[in-house]
Amino acid sequence: MIKNLSGEYETIEYENQRFIMLYDNIENEPYPMHWHNAIEIIIPLENGFTVETRENKYHLNEKDIIIIPPGELHYLHAQEGRRIIFQCNNSVISDSPALESLLPVFSSVVQITPQLDKDLYVISKKSMLDIYSAYYSKSPTADVKIYVYLINLLTALRDFQLEQYKEQLAVNSKSQEYNEKFNLVLNYLNKNYMEDISLDQLASLAGYSKYHFSRIFKQYNSMSYIQYINAKRIKMAERLLMDSNLPITEVAMRSGFSSLATFNRTFKEIKHCTPTDFQKLYISTGKTEI
Repeated sequence: MIKNLSGEYETIEYENQRFIMLYDNIENEPYPMHWHNAIEIIIPLENGFTVETRENKYHLNEKDIIIIPPGELHYLHAQEGRRIIFQCNNSVISDSPALESLLPVFSSVVQITPQLDKDLYVISKKSMLDIYSAYYSKSPTADVKIYVYLINLLTALRDFQLEQYKEQLAVNSKSQEYNEKFNLVLNYLNKNYMEDISLDQLASLAGYSKYHFSRIFKQYNSMSYIQYINAKRIKMAERLLMDSNLPITEVAMRSGFSSLATFNRTFKEIKHCTPTDFQKLYISTGKTEI
């Protein structure tokens, strides 16, 4: 049962100022279509489990792992069994410049199985079981350990994605060149995402044609350059909306949007609610989780 649901939005109440929640879940009841701003990871311990999004249905066997990105609408089916449901405030990743390279992991739902990649699966399963043990321990460093285990899992997944990217390119001799150039592009975007950035600028910075740049950027980051820029801008808008004294138009401009209409449309696409509704939710709950 979801405790705090407003429409399709779930407010997560982290206990005792922690940045994470973990449920040892045995409930045989459905969780309706909902979304939240937390990273969610589920691993069935006994029997399988089914997770459904707007577009796909994911059937998990025992010890399979699914990572649900922040903002993703999802439905949990009623099933007998036992599973770990882990939720983490996404700001611990998104607000850290050192972890910018992990953000592409959250571009879509990821299901990790032994068939996908044995090494990735072993690391991911161990990380989740270590998180479980640390969560219920009485160690004063439990949350630090959980953070380390989570970063270890996400780093292994991102490394796997990059290896897949290299194989898709089928030009391993150029992989180092691509890494260097796209790291340069990402650093530029992270510093200038609030400015008016054109495809011509980015392609020129990387030294590629517009078509080649667009194709390789999406392969490298699992999202288009527009999606990457908008994700950064919406994250900034979230922070600004928490200051209720700022009008929506000013939030849009400060976040890098040239028009209020574009801001409203993009915000709703990513957050599944309007900027005004987001601000009202924050004020009414008094919580920084959203």
